[in-house]
Amino acid sequence: MDFVNNLDTDTSLSILSCLDDPSDIVRASAVSRSWRQFVVKYSLSKNLCLKLFHQLSNVDHIIETSNDRNGESSEAGSSSLMDTRLLEKEHRAFALLARGCMSSPIESCIADAIRASSTDNYPVESILNTLEKRDRIGRTPSYWSSTGQHKTTVPESLLYKLIGDLCLITEVSIHPFQAYFQRGHPIYSSHYVRFRLGHEKDNSPHYNNSQDKKGEPGKSSIESNYVWTYTSQEFSMAQENRLQSFQLPEPVLCIGGYLLVEFLGRVQTQEMDGQYYICVSHVKVEGRSLAKSFRVENVDDNGKFGLKVLSYNDPKKMEEMDAEAGQDMDAEAGQSQLRNLEQLLNLLHRHPLDVVDYVWPDESDDEYPESEDEAEP
Repeated sequence: MDFVNNLDTDTSLSILSCLDDPSDIVRASAVSRSWRQFVVKYSLSKNLCLKLFHQLSNVDHIIETSNDRNGESSEAGSSSLMDTRLLEKEHRAFALLARGCMSSPIESCIADAIRASSTDNYPVESILNTLEKRDRIGRTPSYWSSTGQHKTTVPESLLYKLIGDLCLITEVSIHPFQAYFQRGHPIYSSHYVRFRLGHEKDNSPHYNNSQDKKGEPGKSSIESNYVWTYTSQEFSMAQENRLQSFQLPEPVLCIGGYLLVEFLGRVQTQEMDGQYYICVSHVKVEGRSLAKSFRVENVDDNGKFGLKVLSYNDPKKMEEMDAEAGQDMDAEAGQSQLRNLEQLLNLLHRHPLDVVDYVWPDESDDEYPESEDEAEP
């Protein structure tokens, strides 16, 4: 039975609102023209997104890079026509957004290390070292270290830029650093760790890791130049030399592309000066990036922002295409190397090299003259 056309609006909404997969809503909109009009008119795709991720309630308007009729002469007409076009645009954008949040591949989401609240020995112990998985490169240790403190309550923080303005974060992992070059091999972890997600304030200065120097704490600048729209619970950190994973209670949509890792409570003193330090060798963030499909624009003081659609291609298919393109490039590089090797072998066949046989002296040979002490009289 076509319940959309035969039942009252509230009943039809109650039925279709049970759909919790964006693909099902898209399929429902493809059943017939009347079903599509119903899905679009009552913003079912948008409502699903808001139900899954309440942070999207701050989307103020949708911007399309193509087929966008905002400000165009074709937008002229009755207000009902304009409303229909706006609803159509929202349906397209939110259907893609919901699909991306649920089907995009989970990947590493850190793009760059921006700033630390303090650094003991810059640039040797810079925050940039936390992007490296290893705790040593060759014989050189790789880690970030805070400055020393006599109080255990002084917190520290690390600021990272994510790979897109919209990232669905599921898990953060941290590897405390074990100072294998110090007596007792101490591990400089913290008691607890906490995570914040958010965006830059308008007209805030752009900091980079080159400003992260000893004696120049960045906590005040981080607090004054960023807006944190999500703050996690405090997770207990073990004083162990391993990558420790902290899974968020539910996936969180980061709007703005910045992550702040806060370390609370110091546990380890350095024997040399008796001060407490926090040291980290690696930070890893996992989630789903929507950077190829969306960009956040014009975030105001109230957190409202414009959602710009960069592409309506399926995010999952875009990742698969990129992976195939990478494999093709690797195959072409391999074939090119093989061709170069074949050319070299052909050249050697045409112009063989003169091979010289070296005769190495036996150990018994008197290659070197004996010293005067060892010479026979």
